[in-house]
Amino acid sequence: MAKDNKLRILVFKANDGGCAYYRAIMPFQKLQEMYPDEVEVIIDDNPLGIDTSTGAWQPDWDFRNMKWADVILINNITNFGGNYAARVVGKAKEFGKFVQMDTDDLLTSLYNEHRLFDVYKDKDLGNITKFIYSHSHLISVTSSKFADRVVPFATGAVAVVKNAIDYDLPCWNTVRTFPKRPIRIGWAGGIHHDVDVKEFAGIPHLVNQKVGRENIIWDFYGRPPFQPGENPKDWQQDVWRGYKRVLLAGFKGHKNWNIHFAMPPDAYGSMYSNMDIAIAPLQMNDFNDSKSDIKVAEAGRYKVPLVCSDVGCYNDTIKNGETGYLISPGASKMEWVRTLAKIIKNPKHRVDMGKKLNAITDLNFNINTIVHERLNLYEESFKALDFDPRKCREFEEEIKRIDGKKEAAQYE
Repeated sequence: MAKDNKLRILVFKANDGGCAYYRAIMPFQKLQEMYPDEVEVIIDDNPLGIDTSTGAWQPDWDFRNMKWADVILINNITNFGGNYAARVVGKAKEFGKFVQMDTDDLLTSLYNEHRLFDVYKDKDLGNITKFIYSHSHLISVTSSKFADRVVPFATGAVAVVKNAIDYDLPCWNTVRTFPKRPIRIGWAGGIHHDVDVKEFAGIPHLVNQKVGRENIIWDFYGRPPFQPGENPKDWQQDVWRGYKRVLLAGFKGHKNWNIHFAMPPDAYGSMYSNMDIAIAPLQMNDFNDSKSDIKVAEAGRYKVPLVCSDVGCYNDTIKNGETGYLISPGASKMEWVRTLAKIIKNPKHRVDMGKKLNAITDLNFNINTIVHERLNLYEESFKALDFDPRKCREFEEEIKRIDGKKEAAQYE
């Protein structure tokens, strides 16, 4: 591809959180890094140029980044709200751009017990998301189940783009030096897992009884950080206090558990480097059943078998007794207990499953070896939709004129 015909991608990131990192920030930075002759990327969280202190629109905003781009990728719903994201779609279509909506959350159907459900309902985010879907040339999601749920709202192409990890980062290359005993069981979660934690209520206590608490350490990762000596009272800390009550129900005797602060996305590997077994309990609902298998990619990197609810796309990779275990939705607590006890008591079985999972994850989830698939997806979509945005750069001269006027104004 000629240098002056590089594909220009404007990535409109929703925020700086983990979801945006995995879906928007890291993969497109990597794409530019590895294919500089084929693609050019700008990452922007405010392409409409609102005044972030007042929320007011700037009437003289020139939409420079939007006019420059061939592809405008919208990552989830921005922190500025659904109406902002919808307006980005409108301006992108006005400028003749290829619009991609990329998301890893099923925002057309949030479950009632989700902590943000009232906000979701009041802001009409479900219908706004459907609007964005229906006006996008390409919708990219994380699993085939997710894709099936958005197809009814799509007028363009729908594709599955799995989450991937930059395994070259130091946190994914830590040498594991901790002793073989006790066995460390880890869970990494954010602030929206109230119903999921309940799926695991009291199970750590029962596992302690089954195999002996001296043989296990439970590590729970993701609590929002606070300074030593503080008594944090915000709602996110309340969430984690609730997690603690549920997860540690029935605990007695000496402490064999730890609660760890959340880490930035480019340091997540530090959590998994300290696990022997990873767990991922999930309640069955449409939202969770559309989730990605990012925990597979994370655990597998460190040869850690994953025990998870058979929800979402975990069963794409996790096979019982081979790469981990799937726990059926609605299963009794004792199924979790028996499964974890079996893995704890059989170190060879645990190691073998971890090795098999690692082989799969290195092949399928390493961004450094699969990032080119994103470029292939664009070329296939342009062809299928008979629309190549590189042929529609009608605003380039306008951008040059704007630059010329600004430069001239400096000397007036």
